[in-house]
Amino acid sequence: MSDDGNRPAAPDFTLACVVMFGVNLTWVLMTIWIVWGLIAAAATGWAVNKVIDRIAAARQ
Repeated sequence: MSDDGNRPAAPDFTLACVVMFGVNLTWVLMTIWIVWGLIAAAATGWAVNKVIDRIAAARQ
């Protein structure tokens, strides 16, 4: 098998990844809210926000 370099460009799945992250975050927070209450869901959302902020700061 030879590699001649004539491959098509890989598709950009960034939007799909962002959308699915939002969908998954929504159902996880709703499940936490149902099981443990609003305070636990809010604390989890706050923690996820802090993690995303740290990732953004590290990328700059």
